[in-house]
Amino acid sequence: MMESSTLRSASWREILRILVALLVVSIGAALFGMAFRAGVQFVYDALFGARDVLEVFARLSIAGTIALPAFGGLCAGLIARFAIRSGSPGVGDVMEAVAVGRTRLPLRATVWKALGSWVAITTGNSVGREGALIQFGGSFGATVASTARISGEPARALIAAGTAAGFAAAYNTPFAAVLFVVEIVTGFIMVDALALTLVATAISTTLVRASVGGGPIYGQRAFTTTTTRELVAYAALGVLAALVGQGFMGMLARGERSFERTRIGQPWRAAIGGAMVGAMALAVPEVTGNGYETLNHLLDAQYGVGLVAVIVVCKALATTASVSSGSPGGVFTPSLLIGGGLGLCWGHVVAGHVGAPGSEGGYALVGMAAMIAATTHAPLMASVLVFEVSGDYAVVLPLVLATGIATFVSRRFDVDSIYTAELRRRGIAWEVTFDGYRDVGDGAER
Repeated sequence: MMESSTLRSASWREILRILVALLVVSIGAALFGMAFRAGVQFVYDALFGARDVLEVFARLSIAGTIALPAFGGLCAGLIARFAIRSGSPGVGDVMEAVAVGRTRLPLRATVWKALGSWVAITTGNSVGREGALIQFGGSFGATVASTARISGEPARALIAAGTAAGFAAAYNTPFAAVLFVVEIVTGFIMVDALALTLVATAISTTLVRASVGGGPIYGQRAFTTTTTRELVAYAALGVLAALVGQGFMGMLARGERSFERTRIGQPWRAAIGGAMVGAMALAVPEVTGNGYETLNHLLDAQYGVGLVAVIVVCKALATTASVSSGSPGGVFTPSLLIGGGLGLCWGHVVAGHVGAPGSEGGYALVGMAAMIAATTHAPLMASVLVFEVSGDYAVVLPLVLATGIATFVSRRFDVDSIYTAELRRRGIAWEVTFDGYRDVGDGAER
């Protein structure tokens, strides 16, 4: 085991061991993300002859539309039940491991949970893939650190680096991946961990781009901001996103409590959630999957504003049904779709009634970022993420404005983000202030 607990006092031999471990973690997280994505696409191609989940559900019968996500929920619930018994970690556990270094991240249980997430996504349940990739990256970092006999601060830095590499593998966004760790996972800057995180995301993103391409994952678009009056409209969108974001988080919490109050256990609970998604998909097939394909169509202006409003409501309900019933997966990408739809609808209102000029697509992009900021309380990460996935520099100023407002307003309603709320329910919470790190779970201050 390394005698040193910090990178600053490590010998060159120890530094070399850490760098080799970092390379393994980065490549492993990238390959896992690529395999996850390719596996979903393989099922669509081999079993349905379809390019994506929307094409799959367009070819299903009425019975098949309900049965497929229900069956997927059943299988995912079985896997999740097994994973939980094995001590499967969530994003909250990764945060705790990096920030305070006092939790285990068993890799085997994480892989089982990721398999459950893969099954849920493949069968059309409304969950995001980012949760599985982030959790795998963190757990793989912990496993590599343990295998290489690395402990203390370097081990926590490797977990952070793996987490960022997993995020980068999910979204092809290296800067946003780093900020995810800085703003969400740690809540403060560990300089040594930041250095390793930057390297890990560069390696992971390079590998992923060799597989899926180097362009923005939602395509290259150009939107412009023309007047100061339009900035006021974007500021109002930030407030609106905060309100909707708080409502969405409340919906998820109420959905979870409702399922827990029933006498139905897993995996039947997740099967019911999947059937609910399938029932909604009969009328609105765009609610299926993590929302990536639907969001691309929305940004390409392929939907009317009325349909977009319906999609926003139904996607929130479908995600609540999937996640609250126990299907493993994240809510990050579904939140992007909800925010994008909210922004597009607001842009339509602004153009038609307020009189401020601008592109509805630009409002959709800003809505995506504002919704993520409202639910994660990470405005810089949200701004950079949407900038990286869109490749549009002109929208940066509205992004910064709306995400800052969305975060500020959201925190006035609830100081916890969608991630820290999970920790607080377990009696674990910490805050970072100008006076330092304060553990509000047990009252300790550092």
